[in-house]
Amino acid sequence: MHFYSTLADDYYTNMHLNTEMPLPTARETVLDFFGRTQKTYPSMRNFYTRENGDFVLEEDKDRESHRWLSLEPRRICSSHVNPPTPDVAFEQHSLILQLVPYMLSVSPLDCEALDYMIGFDFSYRGNHDALVAEALGVAPAVDSLIDIPGAQPLNYEPQVTLSLTEDCRLQARLMIETRTNAYQVKRGDFPEEQLSVFFTVRQYGSLLSEASFEEELHHLRIKSEELLEAHVVEQVLKPLAQTISRK
Repeated sequence: MHFYSTLADDYYTNMHLNTEMPLPTARETVLDFFGRTQKTYPSMRNFYTRENGDFVLEEDKDRESHRWLSLEPRRICSSHVNPPTPDVAFEQHSLILQLVPYMLSVSPLDCEALDYMIGFDFSYRGNHDALVAEALGVAPAVDSLIDIPGAQPLNYEPQVTLSLTEDCRLQARLMIETRTNAYQVKRGDFPEEQLSVFFTVRQYGSLLSEASFEEELHHLRIKSEELLEAHVVEQVLKPLAQTISRK
């Protein structure tokens, strides 16, 4: 068991490849691409088209660990939820990036952005926004607002995006997503929902002609794991888990 699985109820790693030009939608091309993926992962047998036209191939979602892949107009998404290790998920992402140049005609020049994202979901029945404020605190400038008698947080989703290089092409983003609404707070009735933490490292712009998508994703993964362990695990994930355990 990888230690990421001990930090939250669920964790997942995603790869997103955003393109400048629209991706192919021809029936034969799409089916060949998903068919080649299924050849490596036979349990990915659920293929469908969303109402917005996105194509999706996935494993059964009732499995604790499952994979999915989507093809959108200008984005390819690969995800593995609760993988045994991040290495197992990375093998899937690498396969997709090996396939897209010759099956979907995506070249390094066509890259608008490449993401490596690690997400964590916490199950919690209660006011997510109040929980985040309690676990992580708020900026001193607005701290007194939280202390207003009778006030309750309705929307508190801290996020920050950082440039990691002078040219701003390499960026990191930490985002917390809550799922509590005013109706639930008003009634004091909260379903068990997922509170999510997303940490993404993104490379913007076309890659060098001799570069490969897999190599670039490898660099993003190394940077992501380095920053996550230094600045997110102890500072964000563990405080959230500890606060939930006290409720």
